[in-house]
Amino acid sequence: MKIYNTLTRRKEEFVPISSGKVGMYVCGPTVYGMPHVGHAKSYINFDIVHRTFKKLGFKVKYVQNITDVGHLVGDGDEGEDKIAKQARIEMLDPYEIAYKYEVEYFDAMDKLNVLRPSISCRATGFIPEIIDAVQEIIDKGYGYVTKEGNVYFDVHALSSYGMLSNRTLDKTLSGERIEVADDKKHPEDFALWKAVEPNTLMKWKSPWGVGCPGWHIECSVLGRKFLGEQFDIHGGGIDNLFPHHECECAQGRVLTGNVPMHYFMHNNLVTVNGTKMGKSLGNFITLKDLFAKYDPMVVRYFIVQFHYRSAVDFNEDGLVLAKKQFEKFEELASNVRNLTKDQKMPTGELEEIYSSSLDALQDDFNTPVVIAQMLKFAKISAPLVSKGDKEKAKEANFIIKNILEDVLGLVFKEEMKKEEEISQEVKDLAEKRMQAKKNKDYALADSLRSEITQKGFIIIDTKDGFELKKK
Repeated sequence: MKIYNTLTRRKEEFVPISSGKVGMYVCGPTVYGMPHVGHAKSYINFDIVHRTFKKLGFKVKYVQNITDVGHLVGDGDEGEDKIAKQARIEMLDPYEIAYKYEVEYFDAMDKLNVLRPSISCRATGFIPEIIDAVQEIIDKGYGYVTKEGNVYFDVHALSSYGMLSNRTLDKTLSGERIEVADDKKHPEDFALWKAVEPNTLMKWKSPWGVGCPGWHIECSVLGRKFLGEQFDIHGGGIDNLFPHHECECAQGRVLTGNVPMHYFMHNNLVTVNGTKMGKSLGNFITLKDLFAKYDPMVVRYFIVQFHYRSAVDFNEDGLVLAKKQFEKFEELASNVRNLTKDQKMPTGELEEIYSSSLDALQDDFNTPVVIAQMLKFAKISAPLVSKGDKEKAKEANFIIKNILEDVLGLVFKEEMKKEEEISQEVKDLAEKRMQAKKNKDYALADSLRSEITQKGFIIIDTKDGFELKKK
């Protein structure tokens, strides 16, 4: 297994901390709005990682946070909390907003067949642990408290700050935040704890006054709590590499003595018709709207065609093509399982396809190569299955189950032939029709055919007699 590690900017062999186990943390959503195509790409990408490790026999502990406080508009340290702002717009309290959109998020992920994390945790559920971590950073000389009751991380005290994003402190963050708080020692310092107004609903007592956590500290705390001071993989969007992930690395170095994650994985972004997605541009696509037009499995198939480190452009032509290809796989799965429910290890060309697919997954989760192999598989298998080759159907079923379903996470609606659905009455009519034909009573035979058709079935004459099918 090889993984591209953002920490080193190269592809590296994956060596787990504990043999046969994977500890993986992925930044979850800030729950203040409807889930959108960016969420679909990110969490499908890491779902593939999750599923691949499981397929290879690893025991995976997958932790994902839910940011329900502390994420300010503009991603800086000034401005309104995103959830509080949405609460004001919708005239609900922030807790209602967070719960409402958390439910929407998981509902959308379920429709996309994204496996649930082993642990999903809201930031607000771990305030005591967050306060302890902030105090630990202060005690070690990397945090300071201002007279306003804010606590900031002193980035100048940590020489390795900027290691992840390859930034130096002389290249400051001007233009990357709304405004710089005037109680900071340095503009680059980031918030660990923020004082809040008295009428704020989401607030907690702390040694520095009433406030709420900064955005970055929750991930450091939750990763350490559930995965330990060192864990295998941290995942997230490339848009969060700076400042969020850079700040996580800084906090981790202070809290644990090292960068906690051994491999940092970043998935790329989405565009819409070649343009960055944004509400102000009028091209913002929620998953609810997208699912009204395309089956969630078509959306999933569209995304897995691209490598997780590649950008994905959502456009009508691409989605239409994805729909056609997905339906071909769905038809193949249905035809295979009409022949057999059994599986058999592939041989010959199909064995090569299966092996090449596993190799691609172990090469930094190269799903485009897997899709290419699956299209080749379908082209070879479909004619054999249509001819009724049960042995090849068993091999095809193995690939469908182990690659298309278990790893790529596709779900096929199978239209299985069920003999028991054909009532005895319809079978008797068909037998009478056959006898009428033998007796050359074609008027009766035609009448019986019409009666069978009215009951929802089609009768097809064969050299051995007849075949009944549902209309």
